Amino acid sequence: MPIESDLIITIDGPAGTGKSTVARLLAARLGLDFLDTGAMYRAAAAIVIDRGIDPSDIEAVVETVADADLHFDWETDPPEMLAWLRPMNGRIRAADVTKLVSPLAALGELREHMVRKQRLIAKQHPRLVSEGRDQGSIVFPDADVKFYLDADPDVRAKRRAEQLAEGGQCMPELDVLCDEIRERDERDMSRPVGPLVCPDDAIRVDTGPLTLTGVVDLLEAECRARINA
Repeated sequence: MPIESDLIITIDGPAGTGKSTVARLLAARLGLDFLDTGAMYRAAAAIVIDRGIDPSDIEAVVETVADADLHFDWETDPPEMLAWLRPMNGRIRAADVTKLVSPLAALGELREHMVRKQRLIAKQHPRLVSEGRDQGSIVFPDADVKFYLDADPDVRAKRRAEQLAEGGQCMPELDVLCDEIRERDERDMSRPVGPLVCPDDAIRVDTGPLTLTGVVDLLEAECRARINA
């Protein structure tokens, strides 16, 4: 990709569509940095749980998360999420964190804090692939290229089950996982602050029938075509 200018690519979509993996691989192919904003919210959820904070105590949540100074170690691949300079990647994918992250992300004050952090990261790393729920709609509305990844809830439930199995965690029934995904979609899409939406100018991609490599190939081709044009 051209190296003389800033470049922001956003990837949004619901849980289980492969955003984090796709964004990391796409960033590597294009020579850009990778920002996993979902990891930031997961870190916040882990902090709330591990510190015994009442999730409804918004002031305490935001104050503690701000004190943790969430940021990434850009020397690792993928970048390691740090809180109080301690690595968090091994904690943030746990089931209790997954259960809390969506309702916690609906807190307006927390989202405002996270958006500020993400925009600061973009100033420090202006050539970026950023993934999340509101990257193209709220955080970076003027991004150079925007994608919205989607997939049927049944497909996403199977992917989640495989992820849990690989991590050695207890795997619920697929129909339970599917119901949880549908409920999370509803929460994410209906929250008043930073709702999950497909930006009008985003390229929508159904990842269900595609392999991981196929998705990355498609996004890479779109990025190169649009930016080179």
